[in-house]
Amino acid sequence: MTRTIHSARITGPVTGVAASGKPLKLPMGPCLAEQGDEREVKIIWGSQGQNCAALPVAELANAEESGWLVLLD
Repeated sequence: MTRTIHSARITGPVTGVAASGKPLKLPMGPCLAEQGDEREVKIIWGSQGQNCAALPVAELANAEESGWLVLLD
């Protein structure tokens, strides 16, 4: 399985899924978007990458289209 990691920035309301399975509003600011499979992308943030949430690929596409999540590379 190939993993792709992008630098990104959250600029508006994006909701992911926490490890507990509960919805989690992602904070605005810099993050990494790591895609490891076709169904979801892991969004990682925090000064040491200590926080993460899963984002279904369809939601990633919606967030990109709305400009609320910008892939920087």
